[in-house]
Amino acid sequence: MSTVPQEAHDATEPGGLDGRTGSAGAGRQPSALSAALRPLGPATLAVIAVLVTTALVAGALIGSALVRQPALTAAADTSVDAGFARDMSAHHAQAVQLAVLVRDRSTDEELRAVALDILTSQQQQIGQMYAWLAMWGLPQAGSQAPMAWMGDGHSHEGSTATGHAAMPGWVSSADLARLEAADGVDAERLFLQLMIPHHVGGVEMAEEAVERAGQPEVRRLASGIVAAQTRELTVLQDLLDARGGPLPG
Repeated sequence: MSTVPQEAHDATEPGGLDGRTGSAGAGRQPSALSAALRPLGPATLAVIAVLVTTALVAGALIGSALVRQPALTAAADTSVDAGFARDMSAHHAQAVQLAVLVRDRSTDEELRAVALDILTSQQQQIGQMYAWLAMWGLPQAGSQAPMAWMGDGHSHEGSTATGHAAMPGWVSSADLARLEAADGVDAERLFLQLMIPHHVGGVEMAEEAVERAGQPEVRRLASGIVAAQTRELTVLQDLLDARGGPLPG
C-alpha cells in the first residue's frame, strides 16, 4: 500500500537520521501541511501527498488503539501543547518539502539517504501531532497566530515576519524557488544551507515545548526532536563542508 521506499522501514528509534515516530489520525490532510506546501508544483505535491496519506492511513491502527486506552487530558486551544503541535507540524511539513526537492535533484546516495530519513521521520511526526489535536477535540488551525504559544520572549532581532514566516528557520518562498530551479551539487549545497538553520529553528521550538508543555506525550516527542535534529545538524554541516560551504552571495 505504501509508496515510501523500503529503506524507510528500517528505522528503529523515534525521529532523526536513525528513526521516526509513529503517527496517528487518518482521513483529512493537516491544514498546516497544506499551507506549508502551497508553493510546490503538482508533481512534487503528488509525491508528498502520497507520503503523508500513507502515514496517516497506516497510523489509523495506532489511533484506534489509543482511543481504547485512557484518554489524554485534553489540552486547551491556546496551550503550549496545541500551539506546538500546530506550528511544529507546519515546520516539519516544510522540511519534508525541502527533502523531496533535493532528492529529485541530487544523485548523491548519502545526501539522498539523509533526505529520506528527514522526510519519513518528520511526516510521521506530523501524523502524530495531527492525532493529538483530534483527540483533544481541537481544530488543526488555531485561533492564535503562529508562534504565539512561545510567549513574549520569542522574537528575532529586526524581524517583522508574520504567519509561518515568523517561525525560526522558516524558508522563504524565494529560497524555495531557488532550490526548485537548482540541480546537482548546487541544489545539494542550497538544500544544506537552508536545512541547517531550519533544523536550528526546530530545535529552538522543541526546547520550548520540553520546558513548558503540559502533556507528557508532547514533552517526550519534543525531547526526541531536540536530540534527533541536534545529531542531524552535525551530519548536515559535514555534508555542506564537503561541498565547499555556503553558496557565494
